[in-house]
Amino acid sequence: MGSSVQIQRIQENNLKTTVSHRNHRSTITTIWRVPPSVYLPEDLHHHHTHTVGQNQCSSTIVQFISAPVDTVWSVVRRFDNPQAYKHFLKSCHVIVGDGDVGSLREVQVVSGLPAGSSMERLEILDDERHVISFSVVGGDHRLKNYRSVTTLHSLPTCSRTTVVVESYVVDVPPENTKEETCVFVDTIVRCNLQSLKQMAENLTHK
Repeated sequence: MGSSVQIQRIQENNLKTTVSHRNHRSTITTIWRVPPSVYLPEDLHHHHTHTVGQNQCSSTIVQFISAPVDTVWSVVRRFDNPQAYKHFLKSCHVIVGDGDVGSLREVQVVSGLPAGSSMERLEILDDERHVISFSVVGGDHRLKNYRSVTTLHSLPTCSRTTVVVESYVVDVPPENTKEETCVFVDTIVRCNLQSLKQMAENLTHK
């Protein structure tokens, strides 16, 4: 249980589709929700409910960590230090704000990825419910209109096991398919969460 990672892609039973007509054009919008197979406290569900446009994709990744929520949260909540566990980032500078909601950070990406930098805004920081969310608002990369939400909660059967749920919505680049975009982003998020798992568990065992 402690080492498993689950990835939930968009499936028909997770979506509600609406079609609106503007100037004789159809705009398809879907609502992405966490699949029923993922246990999530009721007060966290709305954080992982995303409006997904016709040219966007969304996904949810779940990571189990053998460490208390407070330990994991102490790492995740650091908007000023994402590179502590996100190894695809080499540096971070908060350029607006002091780490509260609305703060802006600029992160530099390690070489070898199709990106150079990313400008990101902190949208949610809830220390009580363990929720953090950021959106990408600029930078040199291909992930346009990216928004991520991460929540933490204890496993009902084991208070020392933390369940990390991270979901996102992002534009699909013109030269890629939704599937290709999700595979790319899922890989990065999955690597980040596995790194977080290792770091948090090491902190617990010190």
